[in-house]
Amino acid sequence: MGQLIDGAWQTSWISTDKSGGKFMRPDSVCRNWVTADGRPGPSGIGGYKAERDRYHLYVADACPWAHRTVLMRRFKGLDDAIGVSNVNQAMGEQGWTFEEGGGSTGDALFGSQYLYEIYLQGNVEHSGRVTVPILWDKETHTVVNNESSEIIRMLNSAFDQVGATGQDYYPEALRAEIDPLNERIYETLNNGVYRCGFATSQDSYNLAARELFDTLDMLEDSLATRRYLVGDTLTEADWRLFATLVRFDPVYVGHFKCNLRRLIDYPNLWGYTCELYQMLGVADTIRMEYIRGHYYGSHESINPFRIVPIGPEVDYTQPHGRETLSVKSA
Repeated sequence: MGQLIDGAWQTSWISTDKSGGKFMRPDSVCRNWVTADGRPGPSGIGGYKAERDRYHLYVADACPWAHRTVLMRRFKGLDDAIGVSNVNQAMGEQGWTFEEGGGSTGDALFGSQYLYEIYLQGNVEHSGRVTVPILWDKETHTVVNNESSEIIRMLNSAFDQVGATGQDYYPEALRAEIDPLNERIYETLNNGVYRCGFATSQDSYNLAARELFDTLDMLEDSLATRRYLVGDTLTEADWRLFATLVRFDPVYVGHFKCNLRRLIDYPNLWGYTCELYQMLGVADTIRMEYIRGHYYGSHESINPFRIVPIGPEVDYTQPHGRETLSVKSA
């Protein structure tokens, strides 16, 4: 993630309100949609029709936002239909790179050295944030979308007529429950961990931490009687939450000071996370050494010596302790 400043790409996605010390995440800027027939989606312009081998995902193992798209690609049976390139875990002054090692696969399309080159491939005048995930269109040679919540919706439904499989993770009958859950969880938990970690005033940190743990408490209570967030059906809300929860104890508790309680201190949330982790195809999308290495090694303002801790060791394969609720697979 970065921005062009004085000729160099900077990791300026860490934006802080100078007066209040609050972390502020800018909006994504590429907001076109892939649709089944190529018509415009909820935002942007049309022309992006769902086709096999037309689109490519750029992701980072470390990033929870990118992780959502990797999971949805897997669950919808699109691994062979949409290619993927993974950046290196390290983020320096030039932002994300494809440098060898650190989980990097290299850039399968252009052999780029830096992620910002992908944005410039699509728009030579691009000077905004350089983030993952990116959904790239090989036909029109452009970035279609770089907003994870929208990419997973496209993967969930747009490709059903060209070979996608699996269930609908955003069923119309449940949207009235899914949408407000997504909104609260995004603001206070998905983004809330960053609001804690990058706060530069005590008041801003205290507010973010209180809201974060209020939401965890709410989810713990809800999961006492529900298999998943909206009942017995797995939805996108579960996978959006999972990408944060699986990083919580290994990274956010220590690095981002989200340490009032650990995830493992919540019996229902812990069991829920372990259950999702153990579903077919999930565990191999998580490479904790790269996740830990990225956070501790890239955020100099928080960890100036970039020392990566050796722990904690977290085992999501242990029995999840939710045997009283019926188990379903993804």
